[in-house]
Amino acid sequence: MILAIDLGNTNVTFGCLDDKTGGTIFEERIHTDFESTSMEYAVKMKNIMDIRGVKVKDISGGILSSSVPPVTRQVKNAAEMIINKPIIEVGPGIKTGVDIKIDDPASLGPDLLVGAVAGLEQYGAPLILIDMGTATTISVINDQRRFMGGMIIPGVKVSVNGLTAHAAHLPDIAIKLPDKLINGSTVGAMQSGSVYGHASCIDGMVERIWDELGYKTAVVATGGFARTVIPCCKTDITIDSELLIKGLFILYNKNKGRV
Repeated sequence: MILAIDLGNTNVTFGCLDDKTGGTIFEERIHTDFESTSMEYAVKMKNIMDIRGVKVKDISGGILSSSVPPVTRQVKNAAEMIINKPIIEVGPGIKTGVDIKIDDPASLGPDLLVGAVAGLEQYGAPLILIDMGTATTISVINDQRRFMGGMIIPGVKVSVNGLTAHAAHLPDIAIKLPDKLINGSTVGAMQSGSVYGHASCIDGMVERIWDELGYKTAVVATGGFARTVIPCCKTDITIDSELLIKGLFILYNKNKGRV
């Protein structure tokens, strides 16, 4: 088995994959805590692995992608303590097979790189990738398989938090689909605005990208809010919740000889 970890601003997503087929054995999330030590992360992850029936002796290696530099060392150390093997970290110098055509390729977020690797492998090109977490990122791969860049949009929860922080009479809400679009309650209206509003934003961005490219692409979405928002989009979008884990597996196989 391979241990794959995607460290984001909100959650640490981790799981084990079959080292031959890449099939997901399990995938779980724990909250990203900037105050937790390596040992505290190790305890949380190991407890989940035990519950899932994963035996550490069966794990042959691991790989980590992090968008949160202040927590990277703690999580990487935790994983290495658990499996007692070095963990590959996605970053500059790693073999990807992706042709990156942005102003500063070294500045590309590891999560976007991992998503691009998996997207090209699973869905080909041209392709639009949408990752809906703390931020909603949209990445564009053209018909020549080149990563062209994209957009970064405040995420669904970030947008709602910003609204409630500056409007005293608006409550904090759960991000979920309301019972109707035109809503008569304050909570329902906020949920409608956050979910359908974000869906409309994605539809509009995809149309603008297609216009700029001059052709249509496949569109794939992942991330914690994808299953809530994407079904409300008018665009045909595939939801792939395991996209980043799949990308980490591909990168592990490309780079495992380096550790």
